Amino acid sequence: EVTLVESGGTLVQPGGSLRLSCVGSGFVGFGFSSRGISWVRQLPGKADEWLGTINANGSTYYRDEFTKGRFAISSDNAKNTVYLHMNSLTPDDAAVYICAAARTRGSWCLSHRRYEYESWGQGAQVTVSS
Repeated sequence: EVTLVESGGTLVQPGGSLRLSCVGSGFVGFGFSSRGISWVRQLPGKADEWLGTINANGSTYYRDEFTKGRFAISSDNAKNTVYLHMNSLTPDDAAVYICAAARTRGSWCLSHRRYEYESWGQGAQVTVSS
């Protein structure tokens, strides 16, 4: 069974930083590191937002320049882990952060839609408050 598990969600003060981790397991045929991994967030009362994606070559894509300036995605293939580094957090960043794996080898997905991914994590809650 393909599984993605996020961790690192917590309460952080405005202006603070946080790193989320996404660990993948159960991939058969081709591994976790051979496909793109995306980060999506679920905001209270709003539509899901795609934040960014890292592909198998390590190239990254972000929602917009504002996101790119505050968030960064990196990977450690030896650990089957993708990270989301977040800086300058504001209360508007409070959300459930989810990682998702693309369906096919060498592909990546730039979408907030769950059905477009093969696997979708359970999410990590991030709260930003003083």
